[in-house]
Amino acid sequence: MAASARENFGVEEAASEGEPRVLEPGAAPFGNFPHYSRFHPPEQRLRLLPPELLRRLFPQGPQTKPILGLDVGCNSGDLSVALYKHFLALREEETCSDASGELRLLCCDIDPVLVERAEKECPFPDALTFITLDFMNQRRRKALLGSFLSQFGCSVFDIGFCMSITMWIHLNHGDRGLWEFLAHLSSLCRYLLVEPQPWKCYRAAARRLRKLGLHDFDHFHSLAIRGDMASQIVKILTQDHGMELVCCFGNTSWDRSLLLFRARQTTETHLIPESLVEEGKERNRLRFWR
Repeated sequence: MAASARENFGVEEAASEGEPRVLEPGAAPFGNFPHYSRFHPPEQRLRLLPPELLRRLFPQGPQTKPILGLDVGCNSGDLSVALYKHFLALREEETCSDASGELRLLCCDIDPVLVERAEKECPFPDALTFITLDFMNQRRRKALLGSFLSQFGCSVFDIGFCMSITMWIHLNHGDRGLWEFLAHLSSLCRYLLVEPQPWKCYRAAARRLRKLGLHDFDHFHSLAIRGDMASQIVKILTQDHGMELVCCFGNTSWDRSLLLFRARQTTETHLIPESLVEEGKERNRLRFWR
């Protein structure tokens, strides 16, 4: 991880008590922008995702356990809450539901200030758990995630969400770090929904730091994994980590693909019906295999 980036994060975290933390635009070396949802609103992702997706992947009976989800890099929780409401088909004004036991989300972020905000503002505290976690810290990751899963007698999550996180792992931990990050996720989740940042976002992130007079990401110029990052991540997950690409739900307005993967060793295979994937999006999916 870039030393200067770590120092910058520490300065922001150590702001005086009672004073709001203010990050300069672009000075978020881990993607920990304080108002991320203002420029990448959750609705842009939700419009691409079928509301019935989880119910199709995990048919539930009246006595079964809840679906367990892991949201890595949850920021202040806006997208986490939006995903929860979307998949349970809750109306905008609803803050509780008889269906709340169907889905439980563990949401983690490296920034304790953002996690604290998520906890305070979450309308579903019984269903969404927010924790501060550097996902690349193996010991802490194993302890916190294992503790959550043990509450439900499970060893893995049903589905993981990795929304615009891969670039920050890659920039701060290099090629090996990205490979290991995807390895950890694939070992922890039966299904995985990934939104990779394209390479142009890497250049933009490095440029923002330079404009602020901050040290560049240590790994940026040495990265060998580059170019079409969606295809690169598909390759790593499918060839190295035992997952298969189920489909691409299309691209957001900021040109990021939503890719759904499934662990090949998953014993219960629930294919997504063709009715959930429009013909145009199916063609978009096929290009990742070429």
